[in-house]
Amino acid sequence: MTLSIDEVKQGFVTEHEAFIDLISGLTDAEWATPSTCEGWSVGDVAAHVTGTLADILSGNTEGLGTPEVTQRAVEERRGKSPAELADELRTVLKGGQETLGLFDEAAWASPSPGGYEGTLLQGVEALYYDAYMHANDIRTSLGRPLDRGEGIRSAIHHLAFELEKRNWGPATLVLDGFEAVNIGAGGDPITGDALEFILAATGRGDPAPLGLDASVNVYAD
Repeated sequence: MTLSIDEVKQGFVTEHEAFIDLISGLTDAEWATPSTCEGWSVGDVAAHVTGTLADILSGNTEGLGTPEVTQRAVEERRGKSPAELADELRTVLKGGQETLGLFDEAAWASPSPGGYEGTLLQGVEALYYDAYMHANDIRTSLGRPLDRGEGIRSAIHHLAFELEKRNWGPATLVLDGFEAVNIGAGGDPITGDALEFILAATGRGDPAPLGLDASVNVYAD
């Protein structure tokens, strides 16, 4: 199960615009603050989000998502200011938005480029999710409240897809304030706060209060 095409297209743009607003207002000291992503500063997290989108738009998708390619995109942008990186992301987002407008329904259902295991729709949803999660990584690193906006829905659906790929479950996410989302064929309900589940499923929070264990972490080896 995934979000609709219109939801993904709008959410992709809205979440990246919010990311631009977040990073463009950071001070130099905040930019250099160590982030919750090991080995990266807040500026490095912003460079990762920007670099990923820039690589995709330029067709440079070989090895996308691997540690080597991810680090290369960060290194290429090291030393850029918040304003400079915000400007770059604004430019690539405009190109991305224009590109998404060219796809018909058949294209959205086709395999995602870059080796991502899913459809184009699921691949763009993953980018929507990624911008949301890394914006919250920056907020956490700076001691700011987490965003509980629409990005949560992209995270729920994306993580359900990733857990299903890992043969986790079956289960049904019945998280506070959100529609039920099946993992696999659906099964025992997982209830509780949606953001707490997202943090647990990405290794950013404790799964125990939700009655889960570390196997729910989609990034665990």
